[in-house]
Amino acid sequence: MTDTDSARPAEGEARGPRPSRLHSLMRFIPLIAPVLLWAVPCWVLLHAGQHWPLAVALVGTAVFFLALVGMPLAMVRGHGRRQQDWAAIIGDTLLGAGWVLFTWSVLLGVLLRAALAVTGVGDSQDRARIVAWAVLGVTAVLLTWGYAEARRVPRVRRIDVQLPRLGAGLDGLRVALVTDTHYGPLDRARWSARVCETVNTLEADLVCHAGDIADGTAERRRAQAAPLGTVRATRSRVYVTGNHEYYSEAQGWVDLMDELGWEPLRNRHLLLERGGDTLVVAGVDDVTAESSGLAGHRAHLAGALDGADPDLPVLLLAHQPTFVDRAAAAGIDLQLSGHTHGGQIWPFHHLVRLDQPALAGLSHHGARTLLYTSRGTGFWGPPFRVFAPSEITLLVLRSPRTATAP
Repeated sequence: MTDTDSARPAEGEARGPRPSRLHSLMRFIPLIAPVLLWAVPCWVLLHAGQHWPLAVALVGTAVFFLALVGMPLAMVRGHGRRQQDWAAIIGDTLLGAGWVLFTWSVLLGVLLRAALAVTGVGDSQDRARIVAWAVLGVTAVLLTWGYAEARRVPRVRRIDVQLPRLGAGLDGLRVALVTDTHYGPLDRARWSARVCETVNTLEADLVCHAGDIADGTAERRRAQAAPLGTVRATRSRVYVTGNHEYYSEAQGWVDLMDELGWEPLRNRHLLLERGGDTLVVAGVDDVTAESSGLAGHRAHLAGALDGADPDLPVLLLAHQPTFVDRAAAAGIDLQLSGHTHGGQIWPFHHLVRLDQPALAGLSHHGARTLLYTSRGTGFWGPPFRVFAPSEITLLVLRSPRTATAP
């Protein structure tokens, strides 16, 4: 195995260009977004021509106002300096519920109301009330289903991946991928154990964790992460850091994963040999590592490949799909990533695609690089998954050379 030292950022670097007006406006989104998130549903459900009794309108408006004020306060107490889990659960749940309610208030408030008007159903008050009840019904169904999806043990997704440079001796190599477990405020120790049991049924040669192990320090989430120590692989268990490790004392997670018997691929590689053929299994720290200020943490692909035979196929672990541009430039054969959660709560995936080159599944980049992006094994924040199911992935690597073998 090779390792590299991370260089410190150059001192006295010139200041970057002044931020654009768009970048400046982005700073106000945390202030504007909560208002829109709750004000739009409040209007669509209560004040868009329904003419509810005064008591209903007043109580309903008060509920929305409390959600508007309570959500950011709970999230600050939960995810800020105090790290109060009960507050994080309340704030995250309100965020997810607000997003679903906002989405369907907009969609049904426009589309359903227009359809009712075109078909001549009722008067304006009737149509407004139909829309309100439809929004509430759809939201209740999606939140109930989304909660069940988030809390269930993920389904196993199996995919065959042909790598042109993979030797015949490695054909059929089984690689299990888990990522974005996000052990957090909601205690998921039993869920974690069941996930690890499912991984063990796959009888994988290589088990990979692509980062974002938890939200919170290793000390606080140890009980939830402990089942990772029971995961079995015939060859190796490897992991890389995700961006959330750098919000929660990343070195503590590196130390805990080492204690649990996982091999750190922090800008390093190992060689996996079978049947006379060799695969380079490499990994890099998350792209946010260097800005964390932690000594020795950065995404350094050249260091990860240092000493590896350039003629050998390479499987690379990198938490964020956006790293694939660097992987493709280096001729990596297959990159495994997570981070996107597949959007987690529809239609958030449209915003994810503004930041990442892939949302989920297998995609091609450059001359020969394949990228597999997992939708993630757990969930972040809001305990809901809507039209973005979680997954445990089994990738079976295939060599084209076996097809021509006598």
